[in-house]
Parts: sequence; C-alpha cells; structure tokens
Amino acid sequence: YWPRREEQARAGAAAAGVAAAHGLRVGFTVGRALGGAVQRNRIKRRLREAVRLSRADSSAAADVVINPKKTVLTADFRRVLEEVNKAFAVIEQKLSKEDSEQSVRQSAKGWGKL
Repeated sequence: YWPRREEQARAGAAAAGVAAAHGLRVGFTVGRALGGAVQRNRIKRRLREAVRLSRADSSAAADVVINPKKTVLTADFRRVLEEVNKAFAVIEQKLSKEDSEQSVRQSAKGWGKL
C-alpha cells in the first residue's frame, strides 16, 4: 500500500477533473506466470468480489496493489475473503498509526512557536 495524503488526492483529482477520491483505491497485478487468460480473469474476478465484500467505508486514503498467488484459483472463497479482510485491517491500522504520529509531530512543531 502507499498512503495518499489529502493534498495529493485533491491535486490528482483536480488534474483528472473529478471529485477527490477518499478511502482505499485497489488494483491488481495478475501476470502471465499465473496461467492463461481464463485463469487470470478468474483470479481477478474472485479478488474483485472479495474486495467489494470486505471493503469498509474507510477514512484512510491509500493506494493498494494486490499481487495474488496462483492458489487464489483453488482456495475456498471464504479463505480469500478472510485474507483480503485481514490485509485491509492491517493497512488501516498502520495508516491510523502514521496519522497519529504525524499529528504528534505537527503539534510538537507548534510548541516552539509559543
């Protein structure tokens, strides 16, 4: 994942002529090593559905790239869904930790100006 700062989201959205994107943006990398077109498309469909079902309305802004393994084809869908949920939970936890650390640093800077 890569955190997207608010000003980055606004600047990118303004350049594209759309409203600023909030929450997680998710992409997939499914290369030829994972199989033929049919297998790759099935992997992407399974991942898209898992992301759709597990995606909570998040206030954290980040770009997430999922790089699956071939086992996504044969794994039980509940297992895929659990893995995606777990990944999003870890990302949101790390992003909230980064945001709190950043606010502490900003408030520490403000103390020197008093």
